[in-house]
Amino acid sequence: MSPSTHDPEELLDAIREVTSQPALYPEARFLVDMIATTLKFVHDRPTRGDQKMLKQAFKELRYGLKVFAPYRRVRKVAVFGSARTKPEEPVYKDAYAFANAMIRMGWMVITGAGPGIMEAAQGGAGRAHSFGVNIRLPFEQDANPVIANDPKLVNFKYFFSRKVVFVKESDAIALFPGGFGTFDEGYESLTLVQTGKSELLPIVFIEGKGDDYWREWRKSVEKHLCGKGYIDPTDLDLFHVTDDIEEAREIFRRFYSNYHSSRFVGDQLILRLQRPISDEVLEELNTNFQDILVRGKFERVEPHRYEKKDDPETLELPRLGFWFDRKSMGRLRKLVDLLNESSEG
Repeated sequence: MSPSTHDPEELLDAIREVTSQPALYPEARFLVDMIATTLKFVHDRPTRGDQKMLKQAFKELRYGLKVFAPYRRVRKVAVFGSARTKPEEPVYKDAYAFANAMIRMGWMVITGAGPGIMEAAQGGAGRAHSFGVNIRLPFEQDANPVIANDPKLVNFKYFFSRKVVFVKESDAIALFPGGFGTFDEGYESLTLVQTGKSELLPIVFIEGKGDDYWREWRKSVEKHLCGKGYIDPTDLDLFHVTDDIEEAREIFRRFYSNYHSSRFVGDQLILRLQRPISDEVLEELNTNFQDILVRGKFERVEPHRYEKKDDPETLELPRLGFWFDRKSMGRLRKLVDLLNESSEG
């Protein structure tokens, strides 16, 4: 049922339909929680502006998730960079070639749907392999012609809801040179990975040949953030800097060569793998990565009952379970690298 916007009775009928059919809507309790939160919000007597913001953000998130849902099993790389980069610039051509290399590897590409680096990446990927996550601004930017009017284009009013969809749906992040927006997106991605608020994923900063755009940035991070104790030295392992698009592509490929995905079950972190690890690798983990455990040891585990319900498509994958300290994300990245390297021989 699709209730009309202003008819309370139709809305109530729709709620009754969902909550009365647990077999058809097994997660109806979440709907009830959302409705209860909405009613509490009404009782808070919010301003008109707050109501409009919350309504629009929810609509944007709902639609964005719907657009991506059919492609959940396809790996995707988010490409960020300046909207002002010109087609004749070498880095524009690099973005085009990088995206083309990624789709030939079976991936899809997500960009902000604007001009510059975004249009270059979408041109390299092609319309069929592209998503556009556009932000409506009073100046730049309309959607670029590659993705304009495509069903995989989502338009957002708010940056925060756009960022949620961007990072949630990405399996990797590639950042080409850009301005405030590119730095914002880069630091947002690093922060979410560093704090464990997003799943671990590879992040690569790509600069042009003969350019030192990201290398100078990295030196600043090492000197001012790491050198003054604002981040840990191991946080530098959360990203790579390169001027070689083939190296960037290889970093993304290698990250998922054995590692598949992860999730917490209670306090235990479960890593799902493409192939089982050997006894020798398991022993190496328990010898060299004890520092990231709060208790216990690394061990092979079976799928948890929560996974059987929430992630049935992963049930056949081998698993590694351990009680992670939830803060040593750079070390966790090194652990994933070891799992991938040992699997590739």
